[in-house]
Amino acid sequence: MAKYLAQIIVMGAQVVGRAFARALRQEFAASRAAADARGRAGHQSAAASNLSGLSLQEAQQILNVSKLNPKDIQKNYEHLFKVNDKSVGGSFYLQSKVVRAKERLEEELRIQAQEDREKEQRPQT
Repeated sequence: MAKYLAQIIVMGAQVVGRAFARALRQEFAASRAAADARGRAGHQSAAASNLSGLSLQEAQQILNVSKLNPKDIQKNYEHLFKVNDKSVGGSFYLQSKVVRAKERLEEELRIQAQEDREKEQRPQT
């Protein structure tokens, strides 16, 4: 009886181990494919996210913008900055999040502008 129980446990561990290994390989492949799809800009954008501490999506959510439009970013930034001012009972923490979000979106706009300039400078074949 103990022998059969041990065999069942070993087989179960093997099945779980194989499933885990397969899931890990799939995750690595998906991650690699996503990184390739982002291309070179993805690396710059990821570096900007690490520096600012905010992802692009999080910054867009904080400033309530769906597209990277400088006018909308500035308008929402000014409103949220004033609303969260400490002197009117706002939160310094939220105000700093608004500032970081604006910085992150401005960095993304800078990266996109740089990419556009590089595309224009590349010789057409």
